[in-house]
Amino acid sequence: MPATDLPLLIEAALEAGKIATRYSGTQAQRWDKPDGAGPVTEADLAVNAMLEERLPGARPGYGWLSEETEDTPDRLSRNIAFIIDPIDGTRSFAEGARTWAHSLAVADHGEVTAAVVYLPRRDLLYAAAKGQGATLNGQVIQASQAAGLDKAEILAAKPNLAARHWRLGEVPVFERAYRPSLAYRMALVAQGRFDGMLTLRPSWEWDIAAGDLIIREAGGLCSDRTGLPLRFNNSHPRLNGVIAAGADIHAQLSAQLDPDGSGISE
Repeated sequence: MPATDLPLLIEAALEAGKIATRYSGTQAQRWDKPDGAGPVTEADLAVNAMLEERLPGARPGYGWLSEETEDTPDRLSRNIAFIIDPIDGTRSFAEGARTWAHSLAVADHGEVTAAVVYLPRRDLLYAAAKGQGATLNGQVIQASQAAGLDKAEILAAKPNLAARHWRLGEVPVFERAYRPSLAYRMALVAQGRFDGMLTLRPSWEWDIAAGDLIIREAGGLCSDRTGLPLRFNNSHPRLNGVIAAGADIHAQLSAQLDPDGSGISE
């Protein structure tokens, strides 16, 4: 249940922060995953080991999906599952930056019901439970309800502005900003620091599950690039991009995006 799962996630996230911050990012051992899947450090693995012991131990009936654990079909037979990114923003962590996060979520029949995004180096703990609102360090947060996309500040990587992603190749005007952790980007939208965020490439569930609930509980909307609600614990745990914003900005971004990225030839 969300009311009991959220305290469990918060405790686990705080412990994850203690483990990760024992490592100096630039000195932590680092490896590159096969097939260009990105880096992993000894801190990612240490945090994952703790979480994989603590969380399923507390909820033995839940499934488990984590970036740093080999996936198995077992979770698909469970109605409820943990969806975990031990460190989101591993490159930032390895560079000694502070913009990396622990992203922890519980999904029940595909819907996230409890979530935490924690940035220990910035002392920021975002949390939400279904029907209970979203908070930052215990204080209620609300997503921006800005109306004009041309004056909005949107978190997005530069490739999202390629003409092929937009209807007739017409890229809308907005102010672009960027943060390396996808979970942190989503949390900043929930906080109202930015008016929206989008990522148009296929996105792993563990990067976005926690942020999805935190944004929705803060009064924002979160969908895939076609405007469909996000569903989690899929057999292939990758979703078709993310659009997150208040209602008006979300509608404007959705209306101008080409659903399949073929708006114009490059």
